[in-house]
Amino acid sequence: MTVANSVSMSQSIAGRYAQAVFDIVKEDGGLDALARQTEDLGTALHDSADLHSLISSPLYTRDDQARAIGAVAQKMGLSPVLSNTLQLMARNRRLFVLPQLVRQLQDRIAVERGEVTADVTSAVALTGEQQARLRDTLALKSGKIVKLNTRVDETLIGGMIVKLGSQMIDSSIRSKLASLQNAMKEVG
Repeated sequence: MTVANSVSMSQSIAGRYAQAVFDIVKEDGGLDALARQTEDLGTALHDSADLHSLISSPLYTRDDQARAIGAVAQKMGLSPVLSNTLQLMARNRRLFVLPQLVRQLQDRIAVERGEVTADVTSAVALTGEQQARLRDTLALKSGKIVKLNTRVDETLIGGMIVKLGSQMIDSSIRSKLASLQNAMKEVG
């Protein structure tokens, strides 16, 4: 089996669980709570080496994983639907797809809400006012509610790089200097 096949299989497994959770929660009107819980779960996966080990290590038995993920879900205050799904995934030895489940739930919730996330990399941290203006401008351009995912990269020297869906706008000084350097090479 190739890496591409295993990634595709993981996406498929996660997609089925994500769709089931999404449909049940949407029917019950709990998308806002699911959005918060999914965000919290994603943060926990990112920040906790123990949780990452629990979902990926073959050393834990199905029962160990189910008990541990149940305790994590209870401690985090996850809904019964999400908690039960995580325990089912543990019993089926599918916890390894938890990061993909989180991403797919976030994507489904964003589509349902008409949201899109813009990845913004800037040379310096953006102020609240700058973020609001950028969010409003991107919302007008895309026709959707825009959430900003910001980070700072001082090597840009100045300006920013904005990725919105498949579009990328690079107004960084580093990019402009590289373009100038290429133009000068062509002339000389």
